[in-house]
Amino acid sequence: MSARRLAVATAALLTAGALTACGTVPAPPPAAPDYADDVAQRITATMSAYVVPGAVVRISSPTRGEWTGTFGTGTIGAAEPPTVDDHVRIGSITKTMTSTVILQLVGEGRLSLDDPIGKFRAGVPNGDRITIAQLSEMRSGLFSYTFDPAFNATLDADPGKAWTPDELLAIAFAHPVDAEPGTQFEYSNTNIVLLGLVIEQLTGAPVAQAFQERIFTPLGMSRTSLPARTDAAIPDPHPRGYSFGTNVSTIDGYALPVDQQAEALAGRLRPRDETDANPSWAWTAGGAISTVPDLVTWAQALVGGRLLDPGLQQVRMDSIRPADAAHPGTGGYGLGIARFGPIVGHDGQIPGFMTFTGQDPATGLTITIATNLATVPSGEGSAVALLKAILPVFYPGMAVPGSPAAAPSG
Repeated sequence: MSARRLAVATAALLTAGALTACGTVPAPPPAAPDYADDVAQRITATMSAYVVPGAVVRISSPTRGEWTGTFGTGTIGAAEPPTVDDHVRIGSITKTMTSTVILQLVGEGRLSLDDPIGKFRAGVPNGDRITIAQLSEMRSGLFSYTFDPAFNATLDADPGKAWTPDELLAIAFAHPVDAEPGTQFEYSNTNIVLLGLVIEQLTGAPVAQAFQERIFTPLGMSRTSLPARTDAAIPDPHPRGYSFGTNVSTIDGYALPVDQQAEALAGRLRPRDETDANPSWAWTAGGAISTVPDLVTWAQALVGGRLLDPGLQQVRMDSIRPADAAHPGTGGYGLGIARFGPIVGHDGQIPGFMTFTGQDPATGLTITIATNLATVPSGEGSAVALLKAILPVFYPGMAVPGSPAAAPSG
């Protein structure tokens, strides 16, 4: 047990002893919800099957109660359980924040979802025809810089590099477009970096300031931030973050080679520690840091529309369309928001960490997951693997979809 956790545990014991000595009997803890044992068993089994080091899970149901579980370890090889207050990198959940600020600016009349990105940024391929909405909905057709081999080689060789948005866009625009605007869904971080620049142009302030003033402060998300591009630190407390493979080896898919999968599952192949890698390459597409309690607040605000007027919130919810029209059950994507079966929210994956937060608009069920492993040896996102294990407890017999953002650029 770390010194910090020992101090907390000792303080709790001393407090309990003082209450007993004074003749006051502490109130018993509230009974766990009826689903808690089933969920905990499913999480434990899934983590064991996929060698996920640690996880924090919070479930809130208006009808069945709230429950939080912490599992495993924050540091491989050490008995350091994660805590509810741990900070983690939230990856692509950041995209929901970027698109929320864009929608707020639409509501303020400062831009339109139909505006072409060329109105704000010169040099974008098809910039006269790609709309703000298409960027947010991942239907621009622009190449994602995260698929560039040289970019990934640099991430491996120089994980501390502080990237600028212009560097990222130059990489993307050196490649041909992947599709005509609006013709297909294709997850691309290039889209959301462009939206980040639009936010800065229209607000006249760093996007981190816009996030703070428009999202984090109004919602009381005091432990959430978008760090400066030169800041690779994670606030304490935090777990270590791990990934299998390298950035180069996972360009086309996260699954390890079959022989390496077997080694990883047997514990003979350990994931790399990515905790201190600089996330500036993800910026407004994936650079934010948060905690599970703050992400619960965010999911409820995101789906409930607390930061948008009702009309714009309806536009956002109506924008969700199947990511794969031929297989509509695989999940949907809209204006910086995704659908996983009945749950609406987003997942986030970045080297070292994976998160998910979402809510069922019909029932209010909210599920939030944070892990310290990006993907499991078979290539699936670790938080999505846990989500798929949990959902049948609340939706018996449901075919559980994967993530609509499940691509190496996620």
